[in-house]
Amino acid sequence: MLGATTTTGPTTAERVRSACMRAEGAALVIDGSDPVVTSLHHLRPNGEMILAVPTDSIDDAITWQSSRAGVPAVVELTDHAPLALREPVRSLVWLRGELRPVPESLMRPMAGAVAAEHPHSALLDVGHTTSLVRLIVGSAVVADSTGAEPVDVDSLLAAEPDPFWEMETSWLEHLDSDHPDLLAQLSRRLPPSLRQGRVRPLGIDRYGIRLRIEGECGDNDVRLGFAAPVDDTISLSRALRVLAGCPFLNGLRARGRRRRQARQGTLVP
Repeated sequence: MLGATTTTGPTTAERVRSACMRAEGAALVIDGSDPVVTSLHHLRPNGEMILAVPTDSIDDAITWQSSRAGVPAVVELTDHAPLALREPVRSLVWLRGELRPVPESLMRPMAGAVAAEHPHSALLDVGHTTSLVRLIVGSAVVADSTGAEPVDVDSLLAAEPDPFWEMETSWLEHLDSDHPDLLAQLSRRLPPSLRQGRVRPLGIDRYGIRLRIEGECGDNDVRLGFAAPVDDTISLSRALRVLAGCPFLNGLRARGRRRRQARQGTLVP
């Protein structure tokens, strides 16, 4: 994929936090061992990432020291595009740090603490087929079509994920399947050299929308930024219409429809 000029968007720390929330799975990598697929990864405010791994994988993947000192490890997160694109990976995140065990006596209390912050079905298996481990995060790097960037841990912990990350998939599916007209209008804002490819929605956040242009000679990702960041679905819908140059932006019918669909939790492109 080739990089493209972008407008103001999320910070690197925000991109990492959003990718951590969106990624369905992760790989825990320790030198000398095969990667272990985790069923849960949750970054806590204190800088530790709680990972749920198959209990029978711990002995093979981790040589625990007699003390509580950990071992160097990396967690790799893959952020996949919500739609079936030619190149499905939007970004990769690597979190490097020190991996430590969670004592068996603290396993259930830790699961309860994580559930209070991030309810997840994998926590139900803790103590049965699943065990928890802790990665004390020391560094983070994110890579996408624009390149790779590091982010310091303090900035990472201070950042928030995008407020629309949970609804992004349904919105992009709705936009892609039901509103080719809006995509066509957004395409008019692209450089002429990119308008010949197939335009697909790649991502949407409080700062704008990302488009994937699948062309004969490769793919290009372009961000179209909103005039200002938005914080709720009504503002997001309006910003998208402004970006597309919708002629009925202020029409009563459009506003009524926006309110109805916002109540239903769907985007009004």
